[in-house]
Amino acid sequence: MLIRSGDMIEVQTGNSRGKRAKVISVLNDKGKIVVEGVNLVYRHMKRSQKNQQGGRLSKEMPIDVSNVLIVCGSCSKATRIGVRVSADGGKSRFCKKCSGELSVLRPPRAAKALGKKAVASKAAVST
Repeated sequence: MLIRSGDMIEVQTGNSRGKRAKVISVLNDKGKIVVEGVNLVYRHMKRSQKNQQGGRLSKEMPIDVSNVLIVCGSCSKATRIGVRVSADGGKSRFCKKCSGELSVLRPPRAAKALGKKAVASKAAVST
């Protein structure tokens, strides 16, 4: 999943449609995210040692990733994102509308010397 916690997103469907907010957490296995102030539900709490007052506490519940778009930092539009792999092996996310870079997923890799196995397999392939 290309959405990370801390990203600014815009909700596309549901009661909070059009709202821009920050991602609190990402649930990769379920394909859902928890967003600040979106999909609020009430949790009815009884009075206890921890919660002296009791009552209705509101909390955020997860929403599906397909219902949100990332907001680009440079063009400030809700957009799809793509992944670019640079020549030096680095990976980064980019905006599909303005082609601006959003963040780096993997830093560039250092050049490694070829080992004996790699050289032997390349020689076998070329002949």
